[in-house]
Amino acid sequence: QLAFNIGFFAVLPFLAEHLGTAVGMAGWLVGLVLGLRTFSQQGLFVVGGALADRYGVRPVVLAGCALRIAGFAWLGWAESTWAVIGAVLLIGFAAALFSPAVESEVARQAVCWEEGGGGPRTRVLALFTVAGQAGAFVGPLLGALLLAVDFRTVCLAGAAVFVLVLAGHLRLLPQHIPGRAAAPAPGGARALLRDRRFLALCLAYGVYLLAYNQLYLALPLEVERAAGSQAPLAWLFALSSALVVTAQLPVTRWATTRLDLRRSMAAGLLLISAGFAAVAATRPAAWTGGAALLPSAGLVVLLTLGQMLLAPAARAWVPDLAGEGRLGLYTGALSSVSGLVVLAGSALTGSLLEAGLPAAVPWLVLTALPAAAVALLPRPGPVRP
Repeated sequence: QLAFNIGFFAVLPFLAEHLGTAVGMAGWLVGLVLGLRTFSQQGLFVVGGALADRYGVRPVVLAGCALRIAGFAWLGWAESTWAVIGAVLLIGFAAALFSPAVESEVARQAVCWEEGGGGPRTRVLALFTVAGQAGAFVGPLLGALLLAVDFRTVCLAGAAVFVLVLAGHLRLLPQHIPGRAAAPAPGGARALLRDRRFLALCLAYGVYLLAYNQLYLALPLEVERAAGSQAPLAWLFALSSALVVTAQLPVTRWATTRLDLRRSMAAGLLLISAGFAAVAATRPAAWTGGAALLPSAGLVVLLTLGQMLLAPAARAWVPDLAGEGRLGLYTGALSSVSGLVVLAGSALTGSLLEAGLPAAVPWLVLTALPAAAVALLPRPGPVRP
């Protein structure tokens, strides 16, 4: 996961500028291309998860890595609009293959670790989160260094990282993983759509992702209002990354001794709600300057702490809800369904921020959403056979 994110984030932060300057795309077209990448990835996670259940983790992961290599290489040489769109769709679909396959197997191995007396499953998933966050931090630094050459070099470096990832999985990942069902029972999609507990978990997780997405939507607007520019955003994002890398494992260790999965997710949602409340409480004063950034910093800290409690717990809960041979499908569906929540919710929150309402109103709405999502969390129930 560390290598996945180093390769991906070496390229992604610089894509929009490349499309606008080097390729000469209009702003709306750049937004469309980025949206297509998100859809081809997040929206198709459920497909990748189902394929992992049907054909096994190894072939799906290897195919995804190969497609990511091809996509990055294609993007490095793409100059026309349609070539760029094809490369970006390939890059997104590659992740839709390997990410749910990897995540579902990590979750299953975490359960095996817990049942074998190794420790709580959330600690394994927390380590996975830390590795991914570290990669997301290192990747842009690598990309920025290579951008001094050109964007093609950045793309080739990203492809090279995935060549190493492909080689590692080719050598180390077995064809048949002990204990993993090779083929699911029929009717998995219908059973998933009737599974109210799982869909409730997806909705609550989607509200969390919608709140997290405000780091890229509402927070930049507030930072620019308070500081006169978006320059402090880089420091706030670095603060979030540093917190995850240094505090995720201790926070998870603390939570596993005191909270079950539902309470951990509830606590995370309430912390996120408190972060938005801090901005809502101070926004009517319209402070500016360095001190005016303190509520934004508080939002970042509380949102990141909430993420530390919530994300590993949500991933750890999925194996208990998925039936035999359907863990990949359920893992992919968690991302796809919650992604639809984010897609719809982002449009609504964006409208709120531009509607000319009193300053605190959009932030009060953002405060209410995570708090209300606590009621969506399913009650503990029997583990699926």
